Amino acid sequence: MIYIGQKNTLTILRQTDPGLYLGDDEDNVILLPNKYIPEDFKIGDKLSVFVYLDHEERPVATTIEPYINLNEFAYLRCEDVNKYGAFLDWGLEKQLFVPFKEQARPMKVGRWYIVYLYLDDKTNRLVASSKTNKFLNNENLDIKAFDEVSILVTHLTDKGANVIINGKYKGLIYLEDIFEDIRTGDRLTAYIKKIRPDNKIDVVLQAPGYKSIEPNAQFILDELKIAGGFLPLHDKSNPDAIKNELGLSKKSFKKAIGTLYKNKQILIKEDGIELI
Repeated sequence: MIYIGQKNTLTILRQTDPGLYLGDDEDNVILLPNKYIPEDFKIGDKLSVFVYLDHEERPVATTIEPYINLNEFAYLRCEDVNKYGAFLDWGLEKQLFVPFKEQARPMKVGRWYIVYLYLDDKTNRLVASSKTNKFLNNENLDIKAFDEVSILVTHLTDKGANVIINGKYKGLIYLEDIFEDIRTGDRLTAYIKKIRPDNKIDVVLQAPGYKSIEPNAQFILDELKIAGGFLPLHDKSNPDAIKNELGLSKKSFKKAIGTLYKNKQILIKEDGIELI
């Protein structure tokens, strides 16, 4: 079977004027146009190619890697809008189509959008959608607290950063847990902080140093080591001073140093905290 919208490992069958014909084990055949032919090859070699539909809606192979594959999310730029919909740059010659009905908001040329790539059942065409929530489901989770995951940042709000986890689930990094510059479209390694009873997922970017309810504790330990074992901050410090120094809210800071104090890892002094 040759799969549209995915990478396929196929065998070079023959060379013709238009290009190489590739095939699978089920006698399915597809063309790799001349412009994508590798410099060195021989009949019988295996090639990894991406398969999509050309301008005439015929399956065609390419050795170019697109920015998105079937059933995945990506952050893509809108290149054109016409009476049929929007068209995104996904790294291939033919742009990726987004019908108006699949646009969460009307797309504009030059803007970037988080989209999902799927195969339309009626037309058998690859189509993108910015209505990403309908492709995410937190009902049956195969992750747990403290797991390392891959995330895609979808948008920032007053609460924090909304993210897609492992290409399947919705999650949130609360503002108080963000102490680095992140933007929409960033792909990052993250960690599950908490899974709530309603299956909403809290995410953090820092790996917990130990299985603790306070992942910021390890961050503060690392900062203490960098600073030579002492930080001029304590539970009565000005919130702005804490934010400027560590990027944490005072609430998060106090919770973290409370954990470290109970674990006998720091001393809390009048002028700051000290590593034991």
